[in-house]
This record gives sequence, structure tokens and C-alpha cells, in this order.
Amino acid sequence: MSVPPRRKPKSVETSLTCPPEIRAAIAAARESLAAAGFEAAAAAEAATIIGALTESSELALALLAHAALAAGLAAARCAEAVGPGPAAVAASLVRLGSLGLPRDWSPEHGLDTRQTETLRKMLLAVVSDPRLVLARLAEELVALRHARALSANERARRALEARAVYAPLANRLGVWQLKWELEDLAFRYLEPEEYRRVAAALNERRADRERYIELLCEELTALLQAAGIRAQVYGRPKHIYSIYRKMQRKQLDFSQLFDVRAVRVVVESIPECYAALGIVHGRWPYIPGEFDDYIATPKGNGYRSIHTAVIGPHARSVEVQIRTRQMHEHAELGVAAHWTYKEGGARDAQYQRKIEWVRRLLEPGEGGAAHADRDLIEGMRTELFEDRVYVLTPKGEVIDLVRGGTALDFAYQIHTSLGHRCRGAKVNGRIVPLTRPLANGEIVEIITGKQEAPSRDWLAPEQGYLVAARNRNKVRAWFRKQDAGDNRAAGREIAERELPRIGVGREQFAALARELKAADTERLYELLGEGEITVTQLLQAATRLFAPPPAPALRPPRAGAKRRRGSPVEIEGVGDLPITLARCCAPLRPQPIVGYVTLGRGVTVHRSECPSLTRMGALKPDRLLKVEWATDDAESMSVVLAVSAYDRRGLLRDLTDVLALERLSIESATTRTDRATGIADFTLAVAVRDLEQLARVLRRLAAVANVLRVRRQR
Repeated sequence: MSVPPRRKPKSVETSLTCPPEIRAAIAAARESLAAAGFEAAAAAEAATIIGALTESSELALALLAHAALAAGLAAARCAEAVGPGPAAVAASLVRLGSLGLPRDWSPEHGLDTRQTETLRKMLLAVVSDPRLVLARLAEELVALRHARALSANERARRALEARAVYAPLANRLGVWQLKWELEDLAFRYLEPEEYRRVAAALNERRADRERYIELLCEELTALLQAAGIRAQVYGRPKHIYSIYRKMQRKQLDFSQLFDVRAVRVVVESIPECYAALGIVHGRWPYIPGEFDDYIATPKGNGYRSIHTAVIGPHARSVEVQIRTRQMHEHAELGVAAHWTYKEGGARDAQYQRKIEWVRRLLEPGEGGAAHADRDLIEGMRTELFEDRVYVLTPKGEVIDLVRGGTALDFAYQIHTSLGHRCRGAKVNGRIVPLTRPLANGEIVEIITGKQEAPSRDWLAPEQGYLVAARNRNKVRAWFRKQDAGDNRAAGREIAERELPRIGVGREQFAALARELKAADTERLYELLGEGEITVTQLLQAATRLFAPPPAPALRPPRAGAKRRRGSPVEIEGVGDLPITLARCCAPLRPQPIVGYVTLGRGVTVHRSECPSLTRMGALKPDRLLKVEWATDDAESMSVVLAVSAYDRRGLLRDLTDVLALERLSIESATTRTDRATGIADFTLAVAVRDLEQLARVLRRLAAVANVLRVRRQR
């Protein structure tokens, strides 16, 4: 049976060449840039690499324009030389900037493993066009090729950056042509003595090894075809750094290595794997002790293949790997990807999916590769930005946060103590609110106090201070360790501030404590102070306890219940009467309500415990009507909020921003400022849906800087 190839593999990894038409385009653009005063020799080298990899003239020419822009050539002149498409890609490369090691790095600093992994992820996450990753890899390779002219420190910085960041990224993308050269050059600069020792042990030029593998592949392909097995056979001779790594990892001498040269055979079925193995062992003698059957016994990560080593032509050892196409796809792009077990890193499903996206860009379709798949690129743009955000410390370290993470999340991610002492933050040099979500590539600086003093407001998710639950747990743990008396005092202050705002009196606190499984009100205060019970949980319990459950959304209308058009309530047995919400108690959904017929004014709706209603009902009980909130939530109800705050510039804007965040309509707003005391009083009439939204708005208004008091006036 035949194996349907998606793209014919190359026998040797360096055999890719830049198409003549792209070479011609590079030469023409280089001449145009030279006329403008810019010599693009190194950039042309990188452009040729990209042309060979992607067969995209746009991306190749973008590398020339990027180098010209970096040298100070005007953007208009660059666009004239390379065209508008490559110029736009070059502008994106400029925006990508430098994501490597800080400029003040020196070899003695070393590099943290988690930091390099995050750098690689950030390189994929911040680019608007995934092809830019490939462009950056080509630029780094050319820079390393010419690093001999740099100072020793700068050369070491670039070499370690290539080894720790760019070579593993090239490995994950499957760009072997760049990966091996980046690693070998970094090895030569960082460990010159070891490099020379391994190179001397190989005792043959790389080109000779590649030619040997190419001839071996041809012979093995012919043998398999003669046996009726259609297979893909290709090889990748081990490069110097890979050989050195294996010698170090397994504590072997060079003479004990049998896989300096490696061949891979991809067939259709498992029986053909073993048939191919028989042909290999029948043609060349195998080396005892070097056979592993990972098909019969897969690796822990699911990797499956047959590995054997034989004495090939000219008495040279060769490793042969045999697998099916399904095994090959799984090993290259699945959870058992080659880099997962080679590098020993933790698995990240989102990151692996992004790597697969970029790999697909390297696989042109049937119609040729002159034009990149625009739909794929657009899809990649949205896929890259959906899960994590990567920001920088002032020293250039990369911090990995959940999407929507704030500066406070950033502080706790670095160190718990830093989060506890956080008082504010600067993003790209400007002070920002602690609730502002961070964006990829931003530089974040935390403003701290001397003492740890986190706020209980940080525990409420709806306040927006902390997105990560893990960080909220750190705050909760801090309060749990504080003195019980202090926690009780703080909890009492929270309860006495928040509950009266929604009409819950102190005499009802005991019932609320029982609802929240607290032994008594003192224990309720303590749990509030510790953060074990949040303000949101407190208010939700109050709503459950002191209001009837809302009617099911799809409940059919009750017989006899009628509702005036535009009214938020339904009245049993009464026709189309005017409805008024009482100003004395200002009821809100879902508080229990009762209607009272007022002569000439229709029905006035009161809260069931309203003192005025109790008094009037005792005098004229026949005027009381049974009413319920309407089953739909479309109608909003007007409430008046009173806010007192120390006056400052922008205060009214900040208050209205809170209302805009809740999508509330402002019906009226008045303000009065006492110049003697500097206190401004605001009266805001807004339309809210229900009691829960009102409580949330009150809390958010109270959190605005300089605000002293917030309450519902009516």
C-alpha cells in the first residue's frame, strides 16, 4: 500500500535551496536599497534562508526592509524598494522588538530554565503574524554566524540566547535547518574546547556525512520497494552539539555512540514496520543491545517506534527508526512530540497547538508556496491571544499571567510578599489602576509600601483586582493569620457598611449568620474579616434569606395575574391600572412586595415590611393587593444614590465610569461642593435591574479614590 505524502521530505536537512525567482527579487531589492545608501549583505543572507524555508518572497523581502529600517532608512524609501506588503511585515518585525536577554546580562548571571521557556512562549504570543517567528529565527542565525566580530561578553550573550531560546523554538517548529546550526554555533562560542574535541572525533566533514546518509536512503528505499513496501526514507545526520549532549546525558565515550548517523523509515502499517525491520537486519548486521521496540512497549508519553542500530556501508554505525505515518504524526505534532521527551519540559496543550499552527505555515499546498495561506494566518492571530499574557519586569524578566491578569496578579506572581505590600503600579512608565488588565509585552513596575497591608476588596472577583484564584487565596491566607479581634472588628465594619445599603438591619444579622453556617454574629464578623466569606457571598445570602426566590423564567402566567405594559410587577385580579413604586421604601427586585390602592393614583408598590404600608394596611386592609415582580427582567427601576467624597479633578468622571461599566442609564445627576471642607456630595438617579446589581454598584462606587460614603437615598 502506498503512503500518501503531504509533502515530499528532503533526504538531508540542509538540501533546501532558495527558489531562483525569490533570489532574483532579493537581489533587485538589495540593489534598490544600496542606491538609497544601505548595504544589506547580512539581511540578504537571512532573506535567502527564509526564501528557502517558506518560498515566500514577501517574508524574504521583509527581512531586507527590517534591517534597513533598523539602520535608520525612511519607511517610505523602504516601501519603495521592497513593495508595500513586505514593508508592512517589516513594520511588524520592528514592533516585535527584542525579546532576548537583557543588554546588561553577563555570562555569570546564567539563565533560569522557566525564564527561557516563558521567553519562547512570549515570542509566539506577541507577534501579530506567526511568520515573524520564522523571520526572527533566520535573523538570529545570521547574527550568530557573524558573531566572531563581537566582544566576548556580547558573543556569549547571543550564543546562550540562541541555545536557550531560539534553538528550542526552531526545534518545536520543526525547522531543523536552523535548529542544528544555531546549536552548533552556540556550542562553538560557549564551549570551544569541547566543540573541537567532538568535531575531531567525528573525523569527517558534515557534507560527507550528509552524502553518506543520502546514498544510504537511496539503497534502503530500493530494498523496500523490491519487497513491495512503499515507504518514505530520509535521514538527518546528528550535529555536533546533539552528539555532545548525548555523551554527557548517558555518560558515554564517542566510540560508544551508534546513532551519529540516523535514518527514519515511515510506512503504512504495523506489519510493514516489522517487515522493514527484517529487511534492514537482513542487509546490514545489527549491533547487539541497541534494539528498542517502542511499538510493543510504548514510552510513558505515548511515543511509538522501532529503534535499531546497524553496521552500514563502509563499516559505519547507523541508527534506523521505523514507524507508521500515524505514529510519525503523533510523535511530531501530538502529545508525544519529539521536543517533549528530548527537552524534558512540562506539557502545555495550548502552546503545542500554537507550534502546530506555525509548522503548517512551513507546508505549502498543492498550488505552490509563493503566497502564504491568509486564512491560516488570520486564524493564528486569534488563536495566539486567547489564553495567556506575557509581561516584563523592569529588568526584562518575563512573567506569565492568565488572560486578563492585572498588575496585582503580576505582583503576587513574582512573590507573595510583593503582592501584600503592593500600593500601586506603573505600566510602561505610567501609573495605572490595579484593576487594569495587562497586555502582552508591557513593562510593569510595582509601587510598594514598607508593611504588608492587603485589602479585603481584593478578594471580591467582581472588583477586578485579582483574576487568578490562586492569588486571592494568598490574600485570604494573610488575613487568616491576623489577630482574631482585628478580623472581627474589620468584619463588623464590612457588615454594618454593606447590609444597610440593601435594607438589612442589625436585628437581622443573627439570621444571616445562621444562613452562612456561622455560629453567631461574632463568628460571622470574624469570617468576613478573614476573607473566608466575601462581600458578594454576604449580599447573596441576604437576598436569599430576606427575599422570596425569583419565579422561573419560563413559568406560564398565573391565572388572573395582569401586568400593565412597561410595568415591573404583576397584579392579581386587577386590570390596567397605573403602577408607582413607593418612595418611602423604594422596593427593588427580588424584595417581597405588596400593592396598595391609592385613590386617583392607581397602585403603589411597597416593600412588605415597609412601616408606612403596615400603618395604612391596618386602617384600610381592603386596599391591599397581592403583587409579584414580573417574570422577565427587562424592566429597570430607578434608584437615587448619594455619594460623598473629597473633591478632586476627574472625580465625577470616575464615578460615571463605574456606572458605564455596569451599563446603567443615568437619569439625573446633581453635585454640590463645600469649599470649606473640600467635600463634594453627588446625587445620582440611575436605573438598575435588581438588588444584586445595586449592591455591586454601591461597592464599586465606594472603591473609587477619595470616596467617603455611598448609600441608597431612595
